[in-house]
Amino acid sequence: MFRILQVTILLLLASVVSAQNVSRDDIRGLDEQIQDVKKDVIDLTATLSQLEEKLLFPSNSQVAFFVSVADEHPFELESVEVRLNGEIVAHHLYTYREIESLQKGGVQKLYTGNVQTGAHPLQVRFIGKTPSGREYRAEASYQVDKAVGPKFVEISILGAESEINFKDW
Repeated sequence: MFRILQVTILLLLASVVSAQNVSRDDIRGLDEQIQDVKKDVIDLTATLSQLEEKLLFPSNSQVAFFVSVADEHPFELESVEVRLNGEIVAHHLYTYREIESLQKGGVQKLYTGNVQTGAHPLQVRFIGKTPSGREYRAEASYQVDKAVGPKFVEISILGAESEINFKDW
């Protein structure tokens, strides 16, 4: 489908180049057609992304982990590491903008994967700093009880208390 759209765009552009007496109305019409094709490509890309996620992570085995910062005191999260069943499944170093978003109440999707039903050990570590430069580190464990259907777990980091809380969605 994407290939058809590419060919359509090329044909439209070729017709513009080959025409000698092109009016402004023709150019406007062509521009509108190109914009329509671009919109179609964007829509197709979104649909393909959704299909890809459904194929790669079927709902009966899907597990996803989200990170949030629940702290009233100034705290800058530097990194988070997540282990599931003893294997590192996610490690993230935070940028200034990501830290800012988390401090404003944002939630980051850190990992999406597939697991069988049953109990799975989850370990989370984080490193962060206060504005004065004091470093916080913490590690916590949680048991992910996976049933049939998707499983979502929020990892809430409280920097000042060096604490990690878990919440099933």
